[in-house]
Amino acid sequence: MQTKHKVNISISTIVIYVLLSLGALVMVFPFYWMITGAFKTAVQIQMFPPLWIPTSFALDNFQTALSMAPFATYFMNSVIAMIGCVSCCSFTTILGAFAFSRLDFPGKNIVFGLLLGLMMVPFEMIVITNYRTIIDLGVYNTIFALIVPFTSSIFYMYILKGFFDSVPTSLYYAAKIDGCSDWKYLWKVMVPLAKPSLVTIILLNAIATWNSFLWPMLAVSDPSVRTLPFGLYAFVSEGGAHTELMMAASTMIVVPMIILFMFARKQIVNGVARGGLKG
Repeated sequence: MQTKHKVNISISTIVIYVLLSLGALVMVFPFYWMITGAFKTAVQIQMFPPLWIPTSFALDNFQTALSMAPFATYFMNSVIAMIGCVSCCSFTTILGAFAFSRLDFPGKNIVFGLLLGLMMVPFEMIVITNYRTIIDLGVYNTIFALIVPFTSSIFYMYILKGFFDSVPTSLYYAAKIDGCSDWKYLWKVMVPLAKPSLVTIILLNAIATWNSFLWPMLAVSDPSVRTLPFGLYAFVSEGGAHTELMMAASTMIVVPMIILFMFARKQIVNGVARGGLKG
């Protein structure tokens, strides 16, 4: 005999789910409109009432956009800049987080507090200092100019330090008694344990670098060094108001990050939760 289970759903729960569904629809709709618009003709994209589903899924807009601007070059520049930023920032984040979590030195808490205070300073306020730095280093208008200002991050250091603090201190002292150096303990013990947080940091850093627009626009002027967001801006400015081509170019830029986020969204949330709530 089957038993029936009653599911009691309150009105407040229904309202919450309705609001969340509406919010999700509002968030997803621009991406849907962009991707479908990339397959529409110039006439279809201007139709009113709007054409919600393209009648054909031709690749003409993508081919035209690629022929009008070197998006392949922009793509490679973005990949190189992303790899450089992620590699350097991950290395300095690991060292900084370990130093503030396990090492004892005078003024450690004061220095870390000051660093956290710098998180309140918007990037736009230090852009002139960063610009002057790349000029003095002689790397203006090169890929290195896109990497140098982002070789470290206080926010990522804070996340990783939170995870390092959750590891029992007794493990560190036991390794020291066995003759393990700080350097070896960091890379043989702490880094493998912190893999979830490190993956989160790498993913967040990769997405931020890929979507960066303001700094590449200031740091490079040569078209051969442009990244995808700056290249898209130049394409829109130089190519005229061809909405369907703009949609196609935007789709080529956004879709890789959407795919990356879809596969890694749980890892990002779990990593931030572990690093930010523990310690």
